[in-house]
Amino acid sequence: MRKFVFLRTICAALLLFFTPWLMASTSWDMTPGVTDISQQVHGLHRTIFYICAAIGLFVFGLMFWSILHHRKSKGAVAANFHESTTVEIIWTIVPFIILIAMAVPATKVLVAMYDTSESTLTVRVTGSQWKWNYEYLTYDDDKDVNVSFFSVLSTPREQYERQGKGWLNNTPDFKNHPNYLIEVDKPLVIPTGQKIRFLITADDVIHAWWVPDFAIKRDAVPGFINEVWADVPVGKEGIYRGRCAELCGKDHAFMPIVVEAKSKADFNAWLAEAKVASVEEAKAAAASVDYQFPSLDAAVKEGEAVYLARCAACHQANGTGLPPMFPALKGSKMATEKAHLEDHINIILHGKNAMPAWSGLLTARELAAVTTYERNAWGNDTGDLIQPLEFAK
Repeated sequence: MRKFVFLRTICAALLLFFTPWLMASTSWDMTPGVTDISQQVHGLHRTIFYICAAIGLFVFGLMFWSILHHRKSKGAVAANFHESTTVEIIWTIVPFIILIAMAVPATKVLVAMYDTSESTLTVRVTGSQWKWNYEYLTYDDDKDVNVSFFSVLSTPREQYERQGKGWLNNTPDFKNHPNYLIEVDKPLVIPTGQKIRFLITADDVIHAWWVPDFAIKRDAVPGFINEVWADVPVGKEGIYRGRCAELCGKDHAFMPIVVEAKSKADFNAWLAEAKVASVEEAKAAAASVDYQFPSLDAAVKEGEAVYLARCAACHQANGTGLPPMFPALKGSKMATEKAHLEDHINIILHGKNAMPAWSGLLTARELAAVTTYERNAWGNDTGDLIQPLEFAK
C-alpha cells in the first residue's frame, strides 16, 4: 500500500512537471497565430500556464510529502501550536507578488489589443443572419477606396440541409474536401505588413467575428461598434479562417469567415479591380430598375432561383416557414391579398423583426422577381406580376 501511494505521488508530480512540454509538442496547446498581437497573446498564455504549473507542483508536492511523512502508521503526532504572524505575512505577500507578476504582462497585452491607432486600412465588419458585410472605409494609399461586399457560405444549400432520406449522399468526402462548409464566395482581402483596423458591428442580432490566427474575437452588437486590429507580417500571405462565435440563429453554423492576406502590391491590384467591379455592379443595379419582365412565367422562374438562394433558409423551400420566428408565405394574407401587396414590398425592402432588409443586397430586378414568385408559388396564384420599377419608388 505504501509503495502504491508513493508511486502515485511520483506520477502526479511528473505529470505536473512535464505538462507544459507535452502541450508544446501536441495540438492541444493554443496556436501562436501569425500576427504580432497573437504572438503576444500566445506568449502570455505560456507564461501564465508555467506559473500555474509551478504553483500546482509546489502545492501538491508539499501536500503529498506531508501526507506521506506525517502518517499515523509512522507515529506522527499532530502539532499543538498557535498562529504564526510571520507565516501569515509570507503567504499573503508571496501570492500578491505572483498576481502582480501575472497582471503586469496581461495588462500590457490587453492595452495593445485595443490600440487601433496608426492603422493604414479601416474595414467595417457587419454581421447579418447569416453573412458578413465588409466595407473598406479608409486606406492611406487610396483616398477613394469605396468598396463593399457581402461574404456568404459558398457551399450549395442542398449539400448540407438534411432533406429526404438520401441527404447523406449529398455530403462530400471530407478528406477530399477539407474546406467543406468553411468556404465563402468572397473573402475579406487585406494587405500584409500593414496595420488593419476593424470596426465590428451587426444589423440584426448579436454575432461575433472570430479569427484565431489573428487573436481576434469581438462581439458584433447591433447599434454598437467594437474595434480591433491585425497586422499580418510580410511573408505570411495566405488564407486565414474563422467563424461566427456567437449563437445567432438557425444558420449560425453556416457563417464562416475567410480572410485572404496579400502582399501590398497584390492588394492594391485587387483593390483596383474591386473598385471597377463595384462600379459595374452599381450600373447593373441601376439598369435593373428599367427592366421589364416579358411574362409572369419569366418572373416566377427567375424569382424561384432568388428565393431558394436567399429566402428558403428561413421560409423553407415549400413556403411553410418556421413559425413563429419565420412565418409561412404559403397561403398567407401577406402573399395572397392585393391589399397587402405594398406591405409585402416594404417588408422585403426594409425588413421587420427577424426579417433582414434586402434593399441594397439584391437588385430591383431580383427583388421584383422573388416577390412575384412568392405571390404565385405553392398555390398562392395571385397572378400578380411585380416589375422592378416598384422597388425604385
